[in-house]
Amino acid sequence: MKSQPGRVPARPDAAVLSIGEAAARLGVSERALRYYQELGLVTPSGQTPGGMRRYSEEDLARVARIRELQKLLGLNLDEVAAVLDNDDRLARIREAYHDRHTSAQERSLLCREYIALQEELRATVEAKQAALASFLADIEARVDKARSLLGTPTAS
Repeated sequence: MKSQPGRVPARPDAAVLSIGEAAARLGVSERALRYYQELGLVTPSGQTPGGMRRYSEEDLARVARIRELQKLLGLNLDEVAAVLDNDDRLARIREAYHDRHTSAQERSLLCREYIALQEELRATVEAKQAALASFLADIEARVDKARSLLGTPTAS
């Protein structure tokens, strides 16, 4: 199982939810939560003595991010994992940058890495955007062709 570096574990006194409660709040199945855990995308913050998973608000936010990346950007789970790895690294970069022991030279290197990771994400989003634009253009061309068969003016 893959850990979530850069993630702050839930406080022992923080409210946690069972897998059923978490699934209901997120609008996903318990099976999906287990699968995300199996893939290393999310790690529940805790377990009961009997081994039942417990999810914190941070865990719920991570699953919401997974769903957002799937729905909004249409990323597959491998792509989601790459984005989450970048998110985790970005969190570690921010933490290191603000550490009082970090030198100016190290901060400069951290900023360069931060920019590179953000540019990588931007390239992923731009590729999805281009694919959607192409798909939409194909639909428009088909509609225009069908309209021409009816003798109806095209929308162009």
